[in-house]
Amino acid sequence: MTDTAHERRALADRLTKAGVLSSPRWRAAVEAVPRELFLNPGVFLPAEGGRWQPVTADGTDPTQWVQIAYRDESLTTQLDGHLTADQASGPVTGSPTSSSTTPVTVVDMLEKLEVEDGHQVLEIGTGTGYSSALMCFRLGEDNITTIEVDPDVSARADAALETAGYSTWTLTGDGLLGHPRRAPYDRVIATCAVRRIPYTWIRQTKPGGIVLTTVGGSWHYGTGLAKVTVADDGTAEGQIIGRSSFMQARSQAEVPIGGDLSARTAYADSERETKVSPLLLEDWMPAFLAQLAAPGARFTRATSLEGNRLLHLFDPDRESFASFTENDGTWTVRQGGPAALWDTIEQALTAWQDADRPDITEVRLRVTKKAHTYWIDGHPALRWQHDLI
Repeated sequence: MTDTAHERRALADRLTKAGVLSSPRWRAAVEAVPRELFLNPGVFLPAEGGRWQPVTADGTDPTQWVQIAYRDESLTTQLDGHLTADQASGPVTGSPTSSSTTPVTVVDMLEKLEVEDGHQVLEIGTGTGYSSALMCFRLGEDNITTIEVDPDVSARADAALETAGYSTWTLTGDGLLGHPRRAPYDRVIATCAVRRIPYTWIRQTKPGGIVLTTVGGSWHYGTGLAKVTVADDGTAEGQIIGRSSFMQARSQAEVPIGGDLSARTAYADSERETKVSPLLLEDWMPAFLAQLAAPGARFTRATSLEGNRLLHLFDPDRESFASFTENDGTWTVRQGGPAALWDTIEQALTAWQDADRPDITEVRLRVTKKAHTYWIDGHPALRWQHDLI
């Protein structure tokens, strides 16, 4: 097996230079854990035409494989919930369903988790097992509990962890439920995105403990990294500490809006000129606000037969839509269904603009067993409560 000590030290140097690696203990972990062990049997690299090129460890020159393993990028390891690189003989199509997250993101989250010696950590989303191995090195294998919903992904991660020398608590199941048998935990970290923080995670965390996860909605962008501290009364409070993008938790993943969009938007209850451009929804913070204001809304882009740009918002659960058309820089919105989606979102965007466009890091949140509340201090119009019961 190729010795990758040089590559690991170089990775640690790059992470330090990027400003995400500062702790000597985490640096030691990065230098000790071989990332390539957690990429078997292979990865999918982007190819022409939106396809994926399978690259396997066994079928690739060792030097080239090491170069791939230590790229500063996420590496897709599974497509469509089942396909791995060793099962494909050439370029394929598909949607990524498991990956090895870019080391910058992994290490940045681990640093922000603020672990201390002896801490018990629950990880939601084992994935390849690389981040689990880093935590095993830092805290000890008996202090890490990691849950993966996909049995095949879990089995590969467990095998990789054993190969790396870590016999930790690797479980298969729905991570949204946590793992009460090993609770309470000092820290909970999720490597998937959730629409809201499951209260089970709060309940299974010790008072003073931290939960770190990506929240905000079901879009692949416009989500934030939430860091909350659990209080003695079973609530948790904190803030969004930065942008973050992960694959949606498998049980919350949504099927893309398809079919005849013109038929879906044929019958509108109202039509008017918009007060703000719906193109704002292509930016991160407005997208985050839109998902707070209308949690079930999904943003879809399309092109008409004439080549004109079309934008849509759909909320399938509430059987509502907003459809946008542009004419000489002016946007018209048609809305249908019981929920006026654009009215709600537009109000949030207008309030955000009036507040001088605060950054996502100014968003605070509080979690109780009855509701999630998000707000920006000093701006009453920028407050949203999502009741759970």
